[in-house]
Amino acid sequence: MVSKVKVSPDLMGGDVDEGYGKVADAFRRNLSSGQEVGAAFAVYRDGRKVVDLWGGFRNGITQAPWEQDTLVTVFSTTKGVASLAVAVAVSRGLLSYDAKVADYWPGFAQAGKDAITVRQLLAHQAGLSALKPPLTLNDLAEPPRMSAKLAAQAPAWTPGTRHGYHGITLGWYEGELIRRADPAGRTLGRFFAEEIAEPLGLDFYIGLPTSVNRDRVAQLHVFSRAKLLLHLRTLPPALVLGLFNPFGLTARSLTIAKGIKDPEIFNRDELRVIEMPAGNGTGTARSIAKLYGSAATGGSEIGLTPSTLDALKEPAIPPTNGLRDKVLHVDMIFSLGFCKPNPEMAVFGSSAKAFGTPGAGGSFGFADPDTGIGYAYVMNKMGFHLVDPRERGLRNALFHDVLGTRPQT
Repeated sequence: MVSKVKVSPDLMGGDVDEGYGKVADAFRRNLSSGQEVGAAFAVYRDGRKVVDLWGGFRNGITQAPWEQDTLVTVFSTTKGVASLAVAVAVSRGLLSYDAKVADYWPGFAQAGKDAITVRQLLAHQAGLSALKPPLTLNDLAEPPRMSAKLAAQAPAWTPGTRHGYHGITLGWYEGELIRRADPAGRTLGRFFAEEIAEPLGLDFYIGLPTSVNRDRVAQLHVFSRAKLLLHLRTLPPALVLGLFNPFGLTARSLTIAKGIKDPEIFNRDELRVIEMPAGNGTGTARSIAKLYGSAATGGSEIGLTPSTLDALKEPAIPPTNGLRDKVLHVDMIFSLGFCKPNPEMAVFGSSAKAFGTPGAGGSFGFADPDTGIGYAYVMNKMGFHLVDPRERGLRNALFHDVLGTRPQT
């Protein structure tokens, strides 16, 4: 565990376009504050890269520097990437947001799930945030076995009435939908690689291939579970306490697999190589920003249709019983696999049309269609906030100070 690291100004690389100097200043402040080990930040605007910064150490123990091509695991920021893959499948007529999940996956209809729509599932309203019994690592590597266990689950609440963050399970359900809808039967990771990453030239992976040099991958510096108790003022107290009740919905919903609870395990290759479309994407800020930048400006390079993009920009359809999340214990707004700007949590981007997802520890990627912005911040020192102050400072520097839009929260 690395607490504070003094980063020399010499360990900051990259550049920004004219007019974006305040963004570079904010990134430099983060590095020199001791709150970072290593990080990267990138912005695309109207299809052009305008910010590309990196700095600090990809490994705070060895002090190996963060390089231009350093990759890092971004936890739930992966959800937005995976949900853009689903959006591409919708654009191609392979899926429909308003169809029933069971239309593509007949076995899903068991245990009272026959009427759940793709839209409800992607909005965390299906009641499938936790799996019983928990999966094992062997299950994760066997899609047919995973499929049967996912299909057998009974909802924890009446679908559509509440939502609860499907922090781990969402990606597996999305992956099964893609595998069944894709004529080639590809996994979500393969579909993303071939249909999105390759055309855009992205350095981002859902399931890290063996061909990627592991020396490029940043070491994650994570907090201990015990330290969470020291952060009841920065995280919702009910969330922290819920994590310590192994039988409650919160802890069960945020358990990756049996016996695996600590994010430190994502430094091990066995967790990097399997596909976890909700949580183990590994890549660069530049790639996440470029992907969202494409979506913000129409997504023609990856085949997004105007109707699908309009759906991503539209307001969320909330659950009938309100916005309080049964897992995170705060008000949330989810739509089509993404978070939307939320005055109770995070106002991001310039308008309600923005969409994206943050990741545990502080990373964040999103599209802001009204400004044509694709945005991404990644880091390897995990923080203790649902909205990380390091990231929020960068977002304010960009949207408020440079672009003159609304303050970010």
